[in-house]
Amino acid sequence: MPYIIDGHNLIPKIAGIDLGNVDDEQELIQRLQDFSRQSGKRVEVFFDKAPPGQARSQRYGKVVAFFVREGRTADEAILKRLRALGGEGRNWTVVSSDGEVRRGARQSGARTATSQAFARQLSGLGTRLSSASFSGKMQSDVDDEEIEYWLEEFSNR
Repeated sequence: MPYIIDGHNLIPKIAGIDLGNVDDEQELIQRLQDFSRQSGKRVEVFFDKAPPGQARSQRYGKVVAFFVREGRTADEAILKRLRALGGEGRNWTVVSSDGEVRRGARQSGARTATSQAFARQLSGLGTRLSSASFSGKMQSDVDDEEIEYWLEEFSNR
């Protein structure tokens, strides 16, 4: 069962990562890569405040990070993603402690987990922060159709 994760909601729940860190998103992505490798699960993580003028997504193995443009929120993008999944939403788990996101996830049939519970799961798997294992590069196996879909979704209309 793949995961949709509210990134900035999860970061403060993980020991060793702080929202004030310059590279907090990359630190979380690395932990999620470790989780994905160990569990075999796909992960989509959503972050607020993409760099000015651009919304972007990057693939890191089975982890896809979506950086939502200014003026929209990761919560909105997560709910939109669940609507786009339609009936397939029941095959996903949404990780967030935000009540609105969790309600929307349940309405779509998705399972939910609080950020605290998922942070404990990450710790239990023995994930660790290791800058040596994080390449920081976008991999070339990104599905262009998926990227185009999300760029269109996050762009100004």
